[in-house]
Amino acid sequence: MKTDNINLKDLYDGFRQSDVIKKYASLIETASHQLKNPINIMEVCGGHTHTIMKYGLKQLLPPKINFIHGPGCPVCVMPKERIDHAYILSMQPDVILVTLGDMIKVPGSLGSLQDARSKGADVRFVYSPLDCLKIAKENENKKIIFFAIGFETTTPMTSALINQVVEKNIKNIFFHINHITVPEAMMALLDDPTNKIDAFIGPSHVSVISGSKIYEIFPKQYKKPVVVSGFEPLDVMESILMIVDQFNQNRCELEVEYTRSVSYDGNVTAQNLIKKYFQTRDNFRWRGLGDISKSALKLSDKFAHLDAEIIYKDILPSQMIDDHKLCICGEILKGKANPQECKVFGTACKPSSPMGSCMVSSEGACAAYYKYGNLR
Repeated sequence: MKTDNINLKDLYDGFRQSDVIKKYASLIETASHQLKNPINIMEVCGGHTHTIMKYGLKQLLPPKINFIHGPGCPVCVMPKERIDHAYILSMQPDVILVTLGDMIKVPGSLGSLQDARSKGADVRFVYSPLDCLKIAKENENKKIIFFAIGFETTTPMTSALINQVVEKNIKNIFFHINHITVPEAMMALLDDPTNKIDAFIGPSHVSVISGSKIYEIFPKQYKKPVVVSGFEPLDVMESILMIVDQFNQNRCELEVEYTRSVSYDGNVTAQNLIKKYFQTRDNFRWRGLGDISKSALKLSDKFAHLDAEIIYKDILPSQMIDDHKLCICGEILKGKANPQECKVFGTACKPSSPMGSCMVSSEGACAAYYKYGNLR
């Protein structure tokens, strides 16, 4: 079949066929009878959480299979003090702050970027960091600060922008880097002796860039299986069956369900571009998880002249800021609680009035439960 004759809607519908999904549910049900104990599967990525909730996959699975939600939502784990940095930078008279759309409503201690914009700040939201080039050209007397967020998935796009800035010697684009890395967060969760994790569904988009190799440590050192899954409901159901089969066969391995896009080595060109412009931070504080060593990136020392954190260090606060006492996003991000266990979920905390980051982000677990849990 020629690929140019494929209708994309038909292609994706093929991964959402209810009869095939129910067949997988039956296979998982049968396989679960051999399990000695129930298993807790953490889907690391918020995209998987939304697939699970949207398509009712929890209701299709036997009691021995339990989903627990992980920290794979970059907006959800952004600490308030970093959001305050964005807010303060946006309020500078000569600055246009540019970031990705999910950041608009996330509250820091000073307010959200939406609040800053309502007070006159020039805050712009883009789909691609490269849009900064056009903004910079149209505003040569302004400083364009790109507030970069995301896991390994979005880091190459920031790298591509930096590459353009350096090669074209653009003088008015700067960067506030908040890129974080998935494996270190997974390790931090497993290093907690009270964790409930038996296996992982690995992120797909992250793995396209980094390759499945970044998860080898988990079956080898932590004795936790990892199956890298696509985002469609059929992908998730097949990944669950693969995990159950591993337990039944007394195996503990790294496997890839999402073979149509994920390789072992990943996108080496993108990885090299990241290495060219970034270096690992010694430490980074994750909202709800605390300090995680070597879990984030910053601009390499060679490019410090582009680093807004350095340029504006005198006005950017360094103190840590805790979340609201009633918010349990931290426990949710650690897989120790689900949104419905939060006292303010769906009442004081809603997408229209979020108290915590898991509700404000489109990838957050609380937002998924609220949107698909018939709680409105």
